[in-house]
Formats: sequence, structure tokens, C-alpha cells
Amino acid sequence: MAYVPRLKKEYKERVISSLTEEFSYSNVMEVPKLQKIVVSRGVGAAVADKKLIDHAVDEMTAITGQKAVATISKKDVASFKLRKGMPIGAKVTLRGERMYEFLDRLITSALPRVRDFNGIKATGFDGRGNYNLGVTEQIIFPEIDIDKVNRINGMDITFVTSANTDKEAKSLLTELGLPFKKQ
Repeated sequence: MAYVPRLKKEYKERVISSLTEEFSYSNVMEVPKLQKIVVSRGVGAAVADKKLIDHAVDEMTAITGQKAVATISKKDVASFKLRKGMPIGAKVTLRGERMYEFLDRLITSALPRVRDFNGIKATGFDGRGNYNLGVTEQIIFPEIDIDKVNRINGMDITFVTSANTDKEAKSLLTELGLPFKKQ
């Protein structure tokens, strides 16, 4: 039997029926699902030191389990000494089983390691059913060796869902296990 991630199995067995009851969908295909997770990081200091991009790509690859790519600037910004085509960040787009594995690790091991953690803000929705989450330190992930970190950087995590509204997306992400703060 092939391996199926825990959250994917839980989505098929429990979350679909729960969301169908809550929003009274007439068809299973109407139930929103998680399409992709994009993890990105900007490295502004990379203008002066090119090795910082390599460190960022290596850390993102270790965290997500998928090769990260360097992002490049689209235009010149003289005040930042930035030229078009210079690498200024790193990103990874996760889909399928790697996406569910990353989400599982984020919920069960990374977020509980955040200092004074009492839930994530529910204000990160964009109006179209997508959620953005900012992480201030990459050292919350157990894959990162604290002794080998040269700089503590944050990262942005974007959850792209097929939900039409923020309410549906929040219900989906709550059912998958994201710990939102109580209002």
C-alpha cells in the first residue's frame, strides 16, 4: 500500500464531511481544498553579500523538503543599490503530498516552539480564500541546526485554497489543524 500523509487522509475522511455539513454543499467537488503552500523569504542584505542567498536556499530546502529557488529583482531601485536581475530572496511552492507533510510539521512541531504562542492571527485572509502567515524566526523548525544559523530571518507562508470566501477558507484551515486565536 502506498504512503498517504496523515493530513491528506484526515481531509478525505473527516474534513470533507464536516465542511459539507457546515456549508451545506450539494456536491463533494464544491468542498474547498488546499491547493498549494508557498514559503518565501526576502533577503535584503543579499545586495551586499551573495552568499546569504545560498544560505537562505539551503535553509528553505531543509525546512520544506523540496529544492528552493532564488528569486530575482524585477527592476532597479537606486536607493537600495539594487539592480534588475539580482537575487534578493528564496521561495518554494509545495503541492500534493509534500504540502500536507509540511503543514503537518508546521502544526505539530514548529508552531508550538514559538515563544509565548497562543494561536495565529485570523486577520491574514485576502478576501479570496487565501491565508498569509508570517514566521519571525526560522529556528522554530526542527530541521534547522541553531549552531549553523548565520542570521535569524523570518519567512512568509501562504496557504492557497479553492475556497470562495474567507469564512470557508478559515473553516478549512481550522479543520486541518491550524490554531487560530479565539476572538
